[in-house]
Amino acid sequence: MKRHPAVLGLALDGRRAEALVVRRTNGSVEAGDTVSFVFSADLATGDVAVLGAELRAQLDAAGIRERRCVVGLPLDWVMSISTPLPELPEDDIAAMLQLEAERGFPYSPDDLMIAQSRYGAQPGGAGALQLAVALERVDRIEQILRAAKLTAVSFTLAFPILAVASAGSADRAVTLAVGETSVAVAIGSGKGFAALRTIAGALDASGTAPLAKADVVARELRVTLGQVDAGLRARIERLRIVGAGPAADRLASELQSRAVALGLVVERVTAPNPAALGLGVPPGKALSGALVVATRHLAVQKAELEFLPPRLSAWQQFTSRHSSKQLAYVGMVAGVVAFLVLVAFAYQQVQLASLGTEWKGMEKRVENVTNLKTQIRRFRPWYDESFRTLGVLRRVTEAFPEDSSVTAKTIEFREAGLVVCSGTARDSAALLKTLDKLRSTTGISEVQVEQVRGKSPQQFTFNLRWDSLVRQP
Repeated sequence: MKRHPAVLGLALDGRRAEALVVRRTNGSVEAGDTVSFVFSADLATGDVAVLGAELRAQLDAAGIRERRCVVGLPLDWVMSISTPLPELPEDDIAAMLQLEAERGFPYSPDDLMIAQSRYGAQPGGAGALQLAVALERVDRIEQILRAAKLTAVSFTLAFPILAVASAGSADRAVTLAVGETSVAVAIGSGKGFAALRTIAGALDASGTAPLAKADVVARELRVTLGQVDAGLRARIERLRIVGAGPAADRLASELQSRAVALGLVVERVTAPNPAALGLGVPPGKALSGALVVATRHLAVQKAELEFLPPRLSAWQQFTSRHSSKQLAYVGMVAGVVAFLVLVAFAYQQVQLASLGTEWKGMEKRVENVTNLKTQIRRFRPWYDESFRTLGVLRRVTEAFPEDSSVTAKTIEFREAGLVVCSGTARDSAALLKTLDKLRSTTGISEVQVEQVRGKSPQQFTFNLRWDSLVRQP
């Protein structure tokens, strides 16, 4: 997993917070100064915008510009249940743990961020510790971080117990993590946790700093040890007290005699173990939740207990904002529209197929008609549909008298509409009358006499010009 060279560690505990920037350099880390402050309201109930603005103001005042952060959640937000694991296939174990989560936690699994820690080995002694944080509280932390212009890359525990024990070792200690507002007890077994719980009422806020109540802690310690496997309990030899400040010091002192009665030796831890963190830490650097979560993240070690919600895609964000009933209605409408589109497309395809079949039946005939039309257009200029010759004969015949006083023997049609007529006339008067009638006939012009011979009867030849543009009735 690729890591950025620097990250902001942020440990939350009640209304208190501590932050520092950790940067990786050649197998070790450089840590900035730790910034500790108290929010004006509880993180679980306060206004997220106000809390985010307070966090941003504290970071700006400390000169911290790093945006990517690893967050240690308050230990008193964590719920836990421990389940012995029988020898079953992994799929069956996962189903069993899911069922145990539904039975053991006071919330629905859908409302929780659940992490699992396996401990022990088969056969016998194996188990799983399931830790859960309410999803509503995790969402609040994300909103506070966004208001502070920060991006969370991991949500884990504020005091990872394995930060003081060698990773993967057979741990023989029960660990008490003393924070600003709470005390947590944890029992590790190899790489996993066998027990982890927060002790309610363990701190007394009298005086200038909260002090741990030794009697309460000792009672809860005995209860926790009694709940673990007998074989694991027999291997526990030390009581490790982790934390800085007067509360942890006083608790270590007051538990000396009580630890002897439990067969334990008290071990006070104030500095982190580089072997557990995976990277070297600056000498003399005090153990703190912010330092631990940031260093382990930079060491390319996946958090043993991860509570960061999965990143949602755009479609998942859309579906999460709408009810299932609304989505069902939208899906039904979309399905109906898609069905209608398919029906319309199918109908169109049937129509196209039918028209294609019809076209194949008439294609040959259409091709023949098209060829005939092409030939007609090609030879049309060679044909005269006006019947020009008959039209001229009709007009000339109508101009001749019905009493046969003027008769035509020949009519010759020449180019450019010129018509030459020859014949005989009884006398000049009849011929002149016929010529006058021709001159007044529509479509006839330029009537001229070429030759007249004899008196009675007379032989004549005249010509005229026929206007072919004149429409014939």
